[in-house]
Amino acid sequence: MTIRSFEDKTPRLDPSVYVDEKALVIGDVTLAKDASVWPMTVVRGDVNSIGIGERTNIQDLCMIHVTHRGGAQFPDGFRVRIANDVTVGHHCVIHGCTIEAFCLIGIGSILLDGVQVGARTMIGAGALVPPGKVLEGGYLWVGQPVRKVRALTEEENERLDYLAEHYVKNKNRYMNHPASS
Repeated sequence: MTIRSFEDKTPRLDPSVYVDEKALVIGDVTLAKDASVWPMTVVRGDVNSIGIGERTNIQDLCMIHVTHRGGAQFPDGFRVRIANDVTVGHHCVIHGCTIEAFCLIGIGSILLDGVQVGARTMIGAGALVPPGKVLEGGYLWVGQPVRKVRALTEEENERLDYLAEHYVKNKNRYMNHPASS
């Protein structure tokens, strides 16, 4: 894994965190207990902070980034906050937004500055969430731009719980059986 300081900021990882050897974590980043970052993902907290919660998994080929502080329109910039038990699917872009607990961000989705995703939300694959959009929790959101489709079913809510648990087990398998060269 590549963990890189930037200026005076060094990533902080709980000992139970898994970061794949082909992932990159830079700067002001906090990864909480049992979080996982998968191959070819970049988590870049160079110009603002990133916090990733417990049991949250950031799957392959994702880009997590922030917006710098100090601009006239948004003096605090936009940091990233991803709560506990979130699954960020393959190839997503998460830029300067907040995601509450027990969410699924579908494969290839793009979430832009100032987006707020409520708890227990599913975002369909390939969705585009424009800047500043607030997604009410408990619903399925799809499309470009994203739109609310319907309330989540009981089965979908159970899946949100399962995904977080599954990825903790999966990252433990990787930590217990490291790749050989």
